[in-house]
Amino acid sequence: MTVSGRFTLLVALGVVPIVLLGSSPAVAGGILALWLLLSVGLGVLDLALAGSPRAVRLERSLPTRVRLGETLTSLLYITNSGPRRLRALVRDAWQPSAGAGNNRTSLTVPAGERRLVSLPLTPFRRGERRVDRVTIRSYGPLGLWARQATLEAPGRIRVLPPFNARKHLPSRITRLKELDGRTSLLVRGQGTEFDSLREYVRGDDVRSIDWRATARHHDVVVRTWRPERDRRVVIVIDTGRTSAARIDNETRLDTAFEAALLLAALASKAGDRVDMIAFDRRVRGRVQGAQGAELLSRMVDTLAVIDPELLEMDWAGVPAQVRAITSQRALVVLLTSIDAAGASTALLAVLPQLTRRHTVVVASVTDPTTLQATHERADREQVYRAAAAERALLDVARVAAAIRQQGADVVTGPPAELPPRLADHYLALKLAGRL
Repeated sequence: MTVSGRFTLLVALGVVPIVLLGSSPAVAGGILALWLLLSVGLGVLDLALAGSPRAVRLERSLPTRVRLGETLTSLLYITNSGPRRLRALVRDAWQPSAGAGNNRTSLTVPAGERRLVSLPLTPFRRGERRVDRVTIRSYGPLGLWARQATLEAPGRIRVLPPFNARKHLPSRITRLKELDGRTSLLVRGQGTEFDSLREYVRGDDVRSIDWRATARHHDVVVRTWRPERDRRVVIVIDTGRTSAARIDNETRLDTAFEAALLLAALASKAGDRVDMIAFDRRVRGRVQGAQGAELLSRMVDTLAVIDPELLEMDWAGVPAQVRAITSQRALVVLLTSIDAAGASTALLAVLPQLTRRHTVVVASVTDPTTLQATHERADREQVYRAAAAERALLDVARVAAAIRQQGADVVTGPPAELPPRLADHYLALKLAGRL
């Protein structure tokens, strides 16, 4: 049971006649006692006439998934199974990160009828956003006292990564089509494989003429080529403690997810097989054997519930994880950080095991404020900050040079630029026939 502000105001009104009439203390005490008894009597009557909140049935309707930053509507159906009218204040107890805003709704439900409560949600964190209970406060006709009950009404939505980098996908697919030879002429080169035969057209490279096919068809026939397909791409995402750092209003891990999704979508369009693993000291998520639309669907579902772990990345276990995925030569993309030489020692130690068999790319996000700090030297504080920023950039350059000496490529960039840069590097490797 709860009391409302109306009841408090009603009790306070009992002081008004005492002040106006200037009664003696004995008379004032009697008036107050009678007024209090009247107020309590009205409250008890109001409570008795209030509808029972436990005679309510709840049904919830929710979409299962939503992208981070998008808005969805939670639908809660409230059915009054009791004999009295329900005048209620309903609180839908979503987690704060679900972005429910004002989750309290006033409504009146006659006996035997049903009402709908719509609540817009704009989640601002990835993962599973849950709701377990609904609190109903049922007031009487006078609105003085109320019955209150908390009922079970579980529900959940999965908030997926936003995949803002998908805006770069159409332009990369266009370049991929040009690379794939879906133009008027196919020319042999590195990283290509035989595609088909066709009749010679003026302007074709005479070195592409297939003389045996020409003799059989009694017409000049040329070979056409296309970039190699069905290559293996293995994406390894570092979910250790360094991935928890926030850069440009998002964590390193979120940027790694954006880069992984864009690369996976592009490689899938190119006909390559993509596998993904999120790892620190254990496997946090794995997507293997999926293709086409299923690949991205499984990836966003898997990545949605992964958060950084405050653990050191176990780089020694990465080669075994890659071998468990494929024994063939593959493009192995390591999404991690290369900020400091000391923190990258384990990565550098394990790279030779990977580069001996695979083409390895290390992708790392850089902080744009660090580069900006190197240009601000107006006072002594900014000079010291610029010196620290220069030192940080030198550390990144040293680690990148050491990675290249081990035979791997390095791709770096701020959060908004890393995903398209990694996609461009993939296209460059494909063009060079290094996959």
